[in-house]
Amino acid sequence: MRRVSTITVAGISTAALAFTLSACGSSSTESSGGSGKGVGLAFDVGGRDDHSFNESAARGVDKAKKDMGIDNKMMTAKNGETEADREQRLTSLADAGYNPVIGVGFNYAKSIEKVAKDYPKTTFGIVDSVVPGNNVDSITFGEHEGSYLAGVAAALKSKNHKVGFIGGVNNALIQKFQAGFEQGVKDTDSSVQVTSQYLYPNNDKGFNDPAAAKDKAKGMLDSGIDVIYTAAGLSGNGSIEAVAGQKGAWAIGVDSDQYQQPGLEQYKNSILTSVVKNVDVAVYDLIKSVKDGKPLTGEHKYLLKDDGVSLATSGGFIDDIKDKIEAAKKKIVDGQITVRTSP
Repeated sequence: MRRVSTITVAGISTAALAFTLSACGSSSTESSGGSGKGVGLAFDVGGRDDHSFNESAARGVDKAKKDMGIDNKMMTAKNGETEADREQRLTSLADAGYNPVIGVGFNYAKSIEKVAKDYPKTTFGIVDSVVPGNNVDSITFGEHEGSYLAGVAAALKSKNHKVGFIGGVNNALIQKFQAGFEQGVKDTDSSVQVTSQYLYPNNDKGFNDPAAAKDKAKGMLDSGIDVIYTAAGLSGNGSIEAVAGQKGAWAIGVDSDQYQQPGLEQYKNSILTSVVKNVDVAVYDLIKSVKDGKPLTGEHKYLLKDDGVSLATSGGFIDDIKDKIEAAKKKIVDGQITVRTSP
């Protein structure tokens, strides 16, 4: 795995690609080239421009195109999809000859497992889930470990001793973010109050509803919470917007370094830091392995110890507490701290 610096995410330049968007039944399609061999990327809801999770995966494809000339086709899910919708999307990519075919998000787990059996010569990738299959690369991350460091930062930066967590959907994956954040806060300062809330109990719209996240964040801000960490994909943009409207409040971004996202530039001075998942690195690793004729398969974990997750320092807002964050990271890597994966 490619190494990056101790806290900051590796800088991956985004190649300038032209994408055409068109309505396509149950999804939208963004293409770079025709149906020749290359990588097929199936986004979760929110699409490439979520400034978060999907965007990180897209950067990995961009880098593969720049470095290796790899063609690609990108397709996006919509709210309320069925398994049949996801299967059709993956099948269309595999049938067109794209290899690897990557499902971005745990929602693709069942459909990847089924479609991979039908295309045994194609390598499939699944992000945030573990799927059986001799031709499947299961990519997972240490979200709880990165979130622990965010909790350390939140506890040290909160002036009101009140911090909040907003999750898009109340499921096992997002609970990893919550658990790590809460533990990091409490281990740093037990007097800090943590409030954790979810946008939806079990609806993928939670990753594609910025208005709901904005309202939730406003409620937290009104209660005196002055640092809010949101793990909700595209929805998190609404939370960041709300925080930016409150003087003295901080937002903590997720998955991508959200301070660096052009679409969030007007709010960047309110983004304390971001818990970065190097989905781009994992996607690039898989694409390169297929090109090299040695496809990655099985489970591959991207953890804090190898910088699979990291805490962004863009803006310099956590420079004054860098030593304490580094100390917490070292304890996790050395095994002195075991970060919980559920609240």
